[in-house]
Amino acid sequence: MSVELLDHERLDELHRNGYFIIQNPEKFCFGMDAVLLSGFVQVKSQETALDLGTGTGIIPILLEAKTSGLHFTGLEIQPESADMARRSVLYNHLEDKINIEIGDIKDASRQFGASSFHVVTTNPPYMTGQHGLTNSNRAKAIARHEILCSLEDVIRESARLLKPQGRFYMVHRPFRLAEIMTLMQKYGLEPKRMRLVYPFVDKEPNMVLLEGLRGGNPRITVEKPLIVYKEPGVYTDEIRQTYGY
Repeated sequence: MSVELLDHERLDELHRNGYFIIQNPEKFCFGMDAVLLSGFVQVKSQETALDLGTGTGIIPILLEAKTSGLHFTGLEIQPESADMARRSVLYNHLEDKINIEIGDIKDASRQFGASSFHVVTTNPPYMTGQHGLTNSNRAKAIARHEILCSLEDVIRESARLLKPQGRFYMVHRPFRLAEIMTLMQKYGLEPKRMRLVYPFVDKEPNMVLLEGLRGGNPRITVEKPLIVYKEPGVYTDEIRQTYGY
């Protein structure tokens, strides 16, 4: 099946299984945070996973390539992004493994039903509506700022969507870590794994990867730091492996 590229769209190679993704740089392109999350997530055979706010579908496509999961779903509220995600799925011949749905994260548990997935992943907007400069491009602003949903919406719906003992995975910013942990425990997602991401070994962390367990017991493992660059412009071996270089 041929897949049409629209104006300003391009095909980007993912360096995994020969897969590509359709993106429009005038709207929004995935970043390192999505790639790192895909390397942190575990989806076992016979498990189903849902990605909340999937954008152009980068996380479901990478998880299909990197894990043995049975099926992957992406939920996206912006029709243009969802359309690009669906065409990427078709381009990579993954329509039997991945489906993309249009919907609102705030209503996700009603759309899919409670306790529907073994795994929920999300790379949500990092900034509150008042924090940082809101991008004039609405697609980029929605991806970066809590315009259409809040952090609490994401965590609440994730807890409802997960089966008992299901796993929640998120990438976010360390400056909101206390808020994240509080909300996870409020909704019964016990933090189980955490890994901080540092741009350089001597800099402060700028990302945090988290795993929570629905109904888990209190005990968290803090994994070794993930360092992105060994020198300016040169990725560490672990980052290169995560990207598939």
